[in-house]
This record gives sequence, C-alpha cells and structure tokens, in this order.
Amino acid sequence: MNIASRFVGILGVVTLLAACASNDTADEYVERPVDELYNTAQNLLEQGEYENAGTAFEEVERQHPYSQWATKAQVMAAFSFYEGQRYDQAIASAERFIDLHPGSSDVAYAHYLIAISYYDQISDVKRDQDMTRQALRSFDELIRRFPDSDYAKDARLKRDLTTDHLAGKEMSIGRYYQDRGQFVAAINRFQNVVEDYETTTHAPEALHRLVESYLALGITAEAQKTAAVLGHNYPDNEWYARSYALMTGSSGNLGTDQSWLDRIF
Repeated sequence: MNIASRFVGILGVVTLLAACASNDTADEYVERPVDELYNTAQNLLEQGEYENAGTAFEEVERQHPYSQWATKAQVMAAFSFYEGQRYDQAIASAERFIDLHPGSSDVAYAHYLIAISYYDQISDVKRDQDMTRQALRSFDELIRRFPDSDYAKDARLKRDLTTDHLAGKEMSIGRYYQDRGQFVAAINRFQNVVEDYETTTHAPEALHRLVESYLALGITAEAQKTAAVLGHNYPDNEWYARSYALMTGSSGNLGTDQSWLDRIF
C-alpha cells in the first residue's frame, strides 16, 4: 500500500470517528419544548414506566430549570422513582426539591415521600433495623414541621407501626438471650422496651419476660415489683395472667387475690 492510500484510509477513519462523536453528542442532548418534555414524562408515568418517567421529569428541570414546570417536575420525579421502587433515587430527588424550594406548598409531600421510601424498605425484625430508624426519624420530622398537613395523619399511623417494629426487634433479641440463659442481657433488652416503647403492643410481654428473668436470677423482689406494674397497667392482659401464675403458683381469678399487689404498691 502506497503512502497516498494510507493517508486516504486514515482520513476515512478520522471522519467516521468524528461522525460518531457528533451523533453521540446529539443523542445526549436535544433541546425540546418544556411542555413536550413534561407530557412525555407524564405519559411514561401513566404507562407504568416509572424509572424512565423519573428520568424524563428530571430532564424537564435540566433543560428548563427556570420554568414553572421545573418545580413540579422535581416532585414528580421523586414520586415516579418511588412508584418504581427506586427508593434511593426517590429520596435523593425529594431531598433536593426540599433544599431548592423550602417554601413550596409541596414540601410536606416531599418529606412524606422520603419517609415512606424508608418505610417500604423495613425488613423483618430479625434483620438490621437501620431503615426502620430512618423511617421513624423522617416521620417525626414530617409531623413536627407539618402537624396539620394532609400527610401528618398517615404519618402518625405509620410512625406507631414503625415504633412497634423497633420494639419487636428488641423483644426478639431479648428472647434470644433469655432462651440461652443470658438473663442480664435479656433484662437490658426488655427494659429498653418498657422504657422506650411503653405504648407499643410489646410492653406487656416485656414486663412478663422481666418477671421471668428476675426469677431465674433469684431476684424475687424485682420480679414482684415488675409483676405489680404489669398487673396495675394491664390487669386483663394474658401476660399478666402468666406473671400472676408464676408469682402465686395459681392460675385462678386475678381479681380474687390483690393482697400481694396492694402490699407492693
């Protein structure tokens, strides 16, 4: 091959690469009218293509950051990612919206999206509860900042369920220690439930498990005091019936013998 032929070949390769680069650039950014971009994103959302919809809503802001559509598009991007279970992207989008538009009427909703993105990732009580704690903090923030918002009522309900879940985790660990005879470690966990999660459904069982653990260690006085607290707060609860049977050796009517409770109080 002579020099002229080589030059022509190299020139052809360079031209081809330049054309490819030009095409890639064109594919990466094509400016389109804001209403067209928004409607495309909305259509993707309605078709259930949530991740693509979220990306399309972000493109609205990227191309037209100062338009009236951009602010709404940011919230819709977070919602789209949430619907597609892309929770990290939903949280990031919602947090960015809050930072950029703290005075917007949609800030409460953005906080709600963050909270339920964590909430939907809550795992079994046997697993790590970091997501549960994140959800609890996010619900607390929403309720604190927007107590009268449309989302606060649902946030309070989900917060109670989240708290109950954390208490369940403590109970699970406490029972694990108790079953293995590690009663001091078990007592610490059950005490956490009594002190930090006293309004949850796990509190009566935690008190009963404390009675069992104190008795196993021979600390009868503490067992009696704990049983008395259980009887005073949950007189008709099945866990009190169990503690009563342990302390008295009787499974009879709880209302027929209050003398030992009265003495303790």
